[in-house]
Amino acid sequence: MFTYNQDVTATDCEPGVTRKILSYSDELMMVEVSFKKGAKGNFHSHEHLQISYVAEGSFQFTIDGQTKIVTQGDSTYMPSNSVHGVLALEDSILVDVFNPKRDDFLK
Repeated sequence: MFTYNQDVTATDCEPGVTRKILSYSDELMMVEVSFKKGAKGNFHSHEHLQISYVAEGSFQFTIDGQTKIVTQGDSTYMPSNSVHGVLALEDSILVDVFNPKRDDFLK
């Protein structure tokens, strides 16, 4: 029921991007994703609903062809199977929430 960030090991995702799985159940997962300036979350899609919160920094975020700049305190919603990706405009952190949990992140 409690997850302490300092106890979670970060894993490398893509160049300049690390991920920490914070908490999850079968229905829900929260993940902290850290980006170095210029790092990308490459375009992809998945069946999961996703909400992203910008905890630090700023991103160029593209969802289904629509591109916007989002900064600390902003959030985004990605419907199931939407094509999305990000570019970190500075060292930045996203908190992503998925429904259902991302089993592929647990392998």
